[in-house]
Amino acid sequence: MKTAVSIPDDIFERAETLAHRAKRSRSEVYSCALSEYVARHVPDSVTEAMNRVLDDVKEPADGFASRAARRTLERSEW
Repeated sequence: MKTAVSIPDDIFERAETLAHRAKRSRSEVYSCALSEYVARHVPDSVTEAMNRVLDDVKEPADGFASRAARRTLERSEW
């Protein structure tokens, strides 16, 4: 779909430079950027879907796995 938007000059220039360096079209750069923006600002549908599946499975909690996962996450850099 074609659309017209207003973009500040400095952002436009940076996007043009990025498109040129990445050998991508301007449309591809803007499409990817908007896709990432929407993914970050829309409720996390992947997490919601996984939570629904886990609710359906209703497996008993595994204390060892929970503790191991917590230790792993605590040591991971976010």
